[in-house]
Amino acid sequence: MKKLVSIVLVCLLSATFVFAAGQAEDLEKVVEINFSSVSVPGDAHTEAMTVFKDELESLSGGSMKVNVYHSGQLYSQEGEQAAVRQGTVDMVYTSAPWLAEFVPYLSMFSAVYTFQGYEHMTSVFNGEIGEQVFQDVVDSQGIRPLGAYYLGTRQLNLVEKVGPVRTPADMAGVKLRTPGSPSWIALGKALGGNPTPMAFNEVYMGLKTGAVEGQDNPLGTDKNAKFFEVTKYIVLTNHVVDSTWPTMNEAKWQSLTEQQQAWVLSAVDKSRAYCDAQNLETEAGILDFFKGEGMVVIEDPDVPAFVEYAKNSYMVDSPEISAEWDWDLYEKVQNMAK
Repeated sequence: MKKLVSIVLVCLLSATFVFAAGQAEDLEKVVEINFSSVSVPGDAHTEAMTVFKDELESLSGGSMKVNVYHSGQLYSQEGEQAAVRQGTVDMVYTSAPWLAEFVPYLSMFSAVYTFQGYEHMTSVFNGEIGEQVFQDVVDSQGIRPLGAYYLGTRQLNLVEKVGPVRTPADMAGVKLRTPGSPSWIALGKALGGNPTPMAFNEVYMGLKTGAVEGQDNPLGTDKNAKFFEVTKYIVLTNHVVDSTWPTMNEAKWQSLTEQQQAWVLSAVDKSRAYCDAQNLETEAGILDFFKGEGMVVIEDPDVPAFVEYAKNSYMVDSPEISAEWDWDLYEKVQNMAK
């Protein structure tokens, strides 16, 4: 009997040791998140990647690690969108225009003049509407947007050959660089230009060689990507209050514990606050920089003419885009600006 008891005790002690060892191994296991972007150093959302990294690693006590890859080190802008769906990278920045090909009504969020300003945009995407939009992306694409950062307000930026632009008619025939998705191409048409798809990392040389004659981006991006070196005009059309969405592969998200997910969301909130504040501050004083570089800033374009032209263009030139819009939701979004 004593021998039997001894054997049982030995088995229990062994099982306890194995369980404890397994727990220790789990605690020591570091969860890594690979975060990729084509954005360049100096861009607020590039710097926000490091804010996210530092905050998540701090909150998790080092049990989670973020590897940051910017400037297209891993993928092109198009390539990283596919990579996050496939799970070959854990996180990227995406946005409505990139996702509208798969969730068609999202193209209305990237349409010109949908949002009236920063507060309007962030209240929509970082509120109840955003929660539903992001869930639709999860259900359709297997990727999870975690919030919306303010990327800036997009303005037209043109080479000297084009000349001053104040109306959509002045944009006729202008080779306007756009990303390659249908929603982006529709935007180029809505501004009166000739959309010319081109990867972001090719835009500088495209402007320099004349392969494209203009592009649109927030002014902070124009500065950091040095587009002012190869262009002459900035036209303050204020046509898109732009956002970018830090987005995680859904399988990766579901592999995290509830505590780890909470840490991720907290780190996203901190990096969003940083990104938004930086871009708002940059835009408040950046025009003097461009003027100092010899650029011509057109501060009085006919915005009502651009609004009217764009509305017609989406209906006539891009009916395949506007036909998919959720007009009830669009009206709800517009009412939030009032």
